[in-house]
Amino acid sequence: MNNKNYSRREFIKKACCGAAIAPFILKAQRLNAAPPNQRITMACIGVGGQGGHDTNMFLSDPRVQIVASCDVDLPRAKAMAARIDSQYSKETGAGSYKGCTITQDFRELIARKDIDAVMIATPDHLHAVIAIAAAHSGKNVYCEKPLSYCIAEGRAICNTMTQFGRVLQTGTQRRSVGIYRYGCELIQNGRIGKLQTVKCGPGKGFYVRGGYTGEQPPEPVPPDFNYDLWLGPAPWAPYTPGRCHFNFRWILDYGEGYISDNGVHFIDLATWGMGTELTGPEYIDGKGTFPTTGLYNAPTEFDITYHYPNGVKLILGSAEEFGVRFEGSEGWIHFHADARLTASSEKILTSTIGPNEIHLRSGSLHHADFIDCVLDHRLTAAHPEIGHRTASVCHLGYISVRLGRPLKWDPVREIFPDDPVANRMLSRAARAPWTI
Repeated sequence: MNNKNYSRREFIKKACCGAAIAPFILKAQRLNAAPPNQRITMACIGVGGQGGHDTNMFLSDPRVQIVASCDVDLPRAKAMAARIDSQYSKETGAGSYKGCTITQDFRELIARKDIDAVMIATPDHLHAVIAIAAAHSGKNVYCEKPLSYCIAEGRAICNTMTQFGRVLQTGTQRRSVGIYRYGCELIQNGRIGKLQTVKCGPGKGFYVRGGYTGEQPPEPVPPDFNYDLWLGPAPWAPYTPGRCHFNFRWILDYGEGYISDNGVHFIDLATWGMGTELTGPEYIDGKGTFPTTGLYNAPTEFDITYHYPNGVKLILGSAEEFGVRFEGSEGWIHFHADARLTASSEKILTSTIGPNEIHLRSGSLHHADFIDCVLDHRLTAAHPEIGHRTASVCHLGYISVRLGRPLKWDPVREIFPDDPVANRMLSRAARAPWTI
């Protein structure tokens, strides 16, 4: 093992942060390489797409030792394991490296005592069952967004992490980008006057990958794909490749379309700037359009308005400009998805946050922040309650759109007062034998 110290610049390059983001991220801690037996041992569950990116980020952190690659799609698990083995075989002292375990079943990894943490980048409907099982077995969790498929699952994740004293980071990585933190500080310190309206534009329609139309007939399950485990607690449905991998998010059994896909990223920034990240709205009014045929049945268009007790209106709409726009009595700031801010006045963006003003939590790269907090056993930048509340805003909007009517919400008790129909949508039935 090479014991050289990694500079911050070298770490950012290895992590592929990107030129637009890197200048605004503050210094990470403890980037010294550690002997393999002193590293945080990690299993990566779901290693395609975003999960592949997450795995590579942790692979770039010398404080981490990835010991398992798990994916229901066996070729994906094998390909990532080969990448991991190649990386570690180059290290000095690699003779002690025992190789990366390959499996399709996350439960094999949950049962292992030699794993400190898991990375979860499965479809949304599997997040809770894996995260809760991991916490029960003493493991810390990095879980992709949205933290949960429904509000009851999110609350269960929070309660479990508290009960077992586990560290969790939600994969809303924009929270660890310094330019967004600075923008939220500008808003909370009154640079655009009294905040009035926040508009989030996550996109509309479906971005279907693979050329699928949603009209594909059922097919035999490939021999190297564990489809039953992919379905997990979701209802049984016939296999077709257009259902799985990236395109799950357009199907209501597994996601809510852009409401909770891109939407959760922008809602996270919106509620951070609003100062409402640990609570919720009191009134939701959503409208939307659903497909009437085909496999993809999430809302294609939607317009959701949330009313908060402080008088701020939050709008999540498919017609809004992409990103997040904060509008106040004295100007506006727009958060772009590529780590840029624009504003109604250049003076706003050159403002200095004074020592006696509000300063929000700073940190390192999002993945590195998770490891920092595992080592220090402290709250992450997107800790469970933040991840849950952010996802809840999306889920509340979807429920209003689905029911086609306004809803009252009690953010303390997390119920719809005197509305049993809406309250039934806070949770979901799980296919046997799955429970949380």
